[in-house]
Amino acid sequence: MAIHPTKWAVIALVAAFYLYPPPCPAVNKAEDANTQNQQAVTEEVNPSQEENIPPSSPQDITYEKSVVMLEVVQQGWDYKTPWKQGEIARGVGTGFIIAGKRILTNAHNVSNLRYLEVKKQNVAKRFIAKVAFIGHDCDLAIVDVEEASFYDDMIPLELGGIPKVNSSVTTCGFPVGGRQVSITEGVVSRIEVGNYSHTQADMHLLVQTDAAINPGNSGGPVIQNGKVVGVAFQGLQAAESIGYMIPTTVIQHFLKDIEDGTYDGFASTAVSVFEGLHNPAYRAYLQLPANTEGVVVLFVQQNSTTQNILKPGDVLTQIGGFDIDNDGMIKIYGLSLDWSEALEQKQIGQTIEVAFYRDGKPQQAQLKAAMNLPVLPWTLQFDKRPHYYIYAGLAFTPLSRNYLQTFGRNWLTEMPFPLRYLFHNSLQISTDPNIREYVVLSEILPDEANTYCNSFLSEVVEQINGAQVYSLKDVMTELQKEPPGGFYRIRFWGNDTPMVLDAAQTRAKQKAILEKYEVPSEAFVKE
Repeated sequence: MAIHPTKWAVIALVAAFYLYPPPCPAVNKAEDANTQNQQAVTEEVNPSQEENIPPSSPQDITYEKSVVMLEVVQQGWDYKTPWKQGEIARGVGTGFIIAGKRILTNAHNVSNLRYLEVKKQNVAKRFIAKVAFIGHDCDLAIVDVEEASFYDDMIPLELGGIPKVNSSVTTCGFPVGGRQVSITEGVVSRIEVGNYSHTQADMHLLVQTDAAINPGNSGGPVIQNGKVVGVAFQGLQAAESIGYMIPTTVIQHFLKDIEDGTYDGFASTAVSVFEGLHNPAYRAYLQLPANTEGVVVLFVQQNSTTQNILKPGDVLTQIGGFDIDNDGMIKIYGLSLDWSEALEQKQIGQTIEVAFYRDGKPQQAQLKAAMNLPVLPWTLQFDKRPHYYIYAGLAFTPLSRNYLQTFGRNWLTEMPFPLRYLFHNSLQISTDPNIREYVVLSEILPDEANTYCNSFLSEVVEQINGAQVYSLKDVMTELQKEPPGGFYRIRFWGNDTPMVLDAAQTRAKQKAILEKYEVPSEAFVKE
């Protein structure tokens, strides 16, 4: 996923998309009304297969022996009070059998999972299952049924190629309210890089279709000529009959990734670029040869694998042997797609060659594929218990998108301005290479020990007694020390007024506060 200067427009518009997995209100209670029972479709693509595939008919599909229903129970965490779990949610999704006696489905179907059963069509028995692998960034997961006999009469579906635009496809799944596999047909209308709504920030190749994709269809196969060409996984709220499926290029990357027993994820370019070479004057200013095409680097993420390769002002002209045009597009799979798609082919740890101009001179380098996660994640987090530390009724937790979305449906505008500024500009603000995470005062459990601290709620910790805070562990370390003069002085970002705590009083009240508010433990922090 490349970092683009328009990323905030993407984040703001992601609310227009919806998923179809089972509801998970614990992740975002304010948005669960429109995100319940999200649904996704998964496809497998063979990049080399570019011939036109004739459409299949429902009679050709062995859906009864290939497509299964997932009945799930999910429960996330409350990121404002991170020692508490959220509400329990139940829902229905779809999966299908692939080679190796595995069930492929969407990650959003089985994220924050507590219990999972798989049901065959026309078979009353429910089979207990578990998640073997999950990739939240690509919204895919592998589910295993514990009882081996489950697969005896099942038929795995074969993966196909990327379908042609204007070709017909068939979608299979279990829409809400149905116990039989539903078969709908539609036409492929667009293939492009777009936002994956599960994490609300990751971007990969997706295929648009007008086939009906309804709640419960998540993880069902999209079939053409008897082969899977995608997995339906999200729709567009602002329009009718617009659904999206995950193409097989993404599926194949996911399946290749997990061959070693671990899912690593998709690489990020860790740069921001813009299409400046449309301007002849700017091209001349950069001292580029005539007819040179490419994109200009605006920003390179700190602590990334790109940091020592590229710098602002460089002009990227090639990646992985693909020429980059002035719109930042490359020709790949017979399509014109964003240049980051070349990096999508690589697994974490592999390298890809990039060609660029610097100060008018051609350069080449090997870029290592890595996730290059920012200090403040833009993506929603799943399957992870949030870390926290409570001292004197003050709850500290790492700043995350999950926490920011506790401010409600309009969290981008409703959260306090300092948090909004930090979220939008964290890459530029994080100039200290030692910082690992921002720490926010997420909640205050009222007590006489913290009576005058309410004004600091939702602010980000910068220093404690003069020591810089780089992570939640630093907060714990400093508040467990004997402070000079018997007082803790906590400073917050953008606030000249310190929070001052009486060390003796707060320590004496620590146990009583935890018991009063029934907090099971003062901290949860893991490596």
